[in-house]
Amino acid sequence: MKKIVLSAVAIATLAISSVHADSTSDIAEMKAMMKQMNQRLAKLETENKQLKSQVKKTSHKKKTVASKKKTHVKKASSTDKTAETLLAQAEAPRTHATIIDQKSPDFLLGKQTHINMKFVPEDASDMWFKAGVRIQGTLESLNSDKLNTNSTGIATSTNINDAYLRRVRLEVAAGFGEYASFVMDIRNDKSNYGIENVEGTFNVGDAYLKIKKPFDTSLVNFKLYRAKIDVSRTETVKSARVISYDRPFVADYAAQYISFNRRGANVQMYGDWKKKIHYQIAAGSASSPDKVLDAAGVKGSNASVDIDKQSFFYGGKVIASPFDGWEETKKTESYFGVGKHFSVGVGYWAIPELKGTANTGNIVNPVQAFDLNRKLLTAEVSMHYKGLFLQGEYFKFDDVVKDWKVDAPTVETGTSEGWYVTGEYVFPDFYYVAPFFRYESWDRFTEADGYDVTSSTAGVNWYLRGNTTKVGFSYQKNEYGVNTGDKNDDIFRVTSQWFF
Repeated sequence: MKKIVLSAVAIATLAISSVHADSTSDIAEMKAMMKQMNQRLAKLETENKQLKSQVKKTSHKKKTVASKKKTHVKKASSTDKTAETLLAQAEAPRTHATIIDQKSPDFLLGKQTHINMKFVPEDASDMWFKAGVRIQGTLESLNSDKLNTNSTGIATSTNINDAYLRRVRLEVAAGFGEYASFVMDIRNDKSNYGIENVEGTFNVGDAYLKIKKPFDTSLVNFKLYRAKIDVSRTETVKSARVISYDRPFVADYAAQYISFNRRGANVQMYGDWKKKIHYQIAAGSASSPDKVLDAAGVKGSNASVDIDKQSFFYGGKVIASPFDGWEETKKTESYFGVGKHFSVGVGYWAIPELKGTANTGNIVNPVQAFDLNRKLLTAEVSMHYKGLFLQGEYFKFDDVVKDWKVDAPTVETGTSEGWYVTGEYVFPDFYYVAPFFRYESWDRFTEADGYDVTSSTAGVNWYLRGNTTKVGFSYQKNEYGVNTGDKNDDIFRVTSQWFF
């Protein structure tokens, strides 16, 4: 720009000088002035080039420094952003559904899923919704030999082949906030079961409000309304996680003895201390006598029971894991060859008063009075080490009805005792094939002979995708005393299960 201005000035000066040059001396003076101006322009041009070069070098240095600073800042920003992103991802709610159990081993068909899919809303991380389905199918062949050892009749044999849905469940759960959640399932169990081929009906199973750690300690939690009471370990474990779908007879009896289907409306408090000691205490609606079998296996409903007085049930259970490193964190019977646990427990449950009359239909004594004070004492032991699982339970029942239809003015009662032991061994290296067994012995009325029931079961489970997808085969032999059926049953079953 300076060069252009100076050139313009030189031309203007030359023009003015040319106008006024009248002599040779003036022309010589003008030439001298032009020479000086050209020298001055050359000097200015040199200085301008030097100035540009200096500015360029300075600009390059600034750009280099800025680039370095920018790169450094970018790296720091990138690092900070990565850390912030990871922290945000850890703290932010998952807005998509989750289903795969990441702690699961890899089975033939992949990792096991959770029993329910979980959905968490974006704007409320402490609220959630779970939903899932479960179905169990059974093919069964039953051969029953009626012995008739208590009469002069001829022994008979019955063979029935059956296919039915043992479990059909829709399970839902919802979290209301930091402490409260709700669990419920709708079920239609044993659909098409038996020679009657009954379709079954839909009804509510679990339906309870769960209040978890309201005092910020694992020692105190609550369940309200329709939740299981822990009368038996194998009954408390979800049927999706037991090794044999058809549980022991004595455990099924315990499930009805105190509270109907072990989940009559109740309130319970439970918790654990460092996973070393677990407890549950509960009180609620007692089971009606007409829902429980007598010692001969006949339902009280056949006697048309009328209740005059009924108290609440109450009781509880304590379970301990005495060995360090062998604590149990979740109740199940299927461990897939992973980890170890050992636990022992005792329980006591009671219905202090059940009083009323039974219309037996007996001609001599059509109406019988009863006044029951039911008690149930239980003991359990459970362990697993890698592929090996063993479990056993003992039950003692007080005030068991011997027979609703006897010729006596009052209902006769007594005690009942039973136990079972079961086990499984999982072969992870052989596609998680798992042979299992169970043996059960139950004296349904200890004050008299002929009330025994024994059952032996052996089978194999194949965990194709853990409990999510599994199939099995089993053989079960049941032997009944003269007063509990007087027969032998041989049962072959093919079982299957799907859930998510």
